[in-house]
Amino acid sequence: MAIVLQKGQRIDLTKGNPGLEKIMVGLGWDPVQKKAGGLRGMFSGGGGSSFDIDASVIMLQNDKFAGKENLIYFGNLKSSCGSIVHTGDNLTGDGDGDDEQILIELKKIPASVNKLVFVVNIYDCKARKQDFGMVKNAFIRVVNSTSKEELLKFSLSEDYSGSTSLLVAEIYRNGADWKFAAVGTGTQDAGLSEIVQKFA
Repeated sequence: MAIVLQKGQRIDLTKGNPGLEKIMVGLGWDPVQKKAGGLRGMFSGGGGSSFDIDASVIMLQNDKFAGKENLIYFGNLKSSCGSIVHTGDNLTGDGDGDDEQILIELKKIPASVNKLVFVVNIYDCKARKQDFGMVKNAFIRVVNSTSKEELLKFSLSEDYSGSTSLLVAEIYRNGADWKFAAVGTGTQDAGLSEIVQKFA
């Protein structure tokens, strides 16, 4: 059974799972479907346009962002060290389960990297007039890639109205081990470049 985390909780990832080397981090969400008053049909988000939510990983060195090669997102799907691979961009958020997946080999992460920050942001949010108040069922989960066992899950159940980006979670070094922190903080950053500046 996966451990279900609440916002602010931290958990040992590798200590309780000896031999854990490869993990899959899955992120998912669904657009809120609202009935348009007096109009036929349903719409997703502002202006009737669909949602394009992007999941990214920021690799930090001493809690700082050292350069664009340490940003894994739809425009850079693999870290230069090969430890992190983004499986690709989901443009709609339709369907059940993970919308985007990130594969991580913990032992390949350079010793200089102490933390991985998982973020999601709405592509072109300002032009589309969209925010995370229009999204439901957002979650992040960690799966043991070898055994396919789901280790933990964190559902972002708050009302994130007005937030255009979310700092979802962190995986960070704790001595020789890795820990997971459920963050769940909304921001009004319009895109990845603004989010990354928080760690400059």
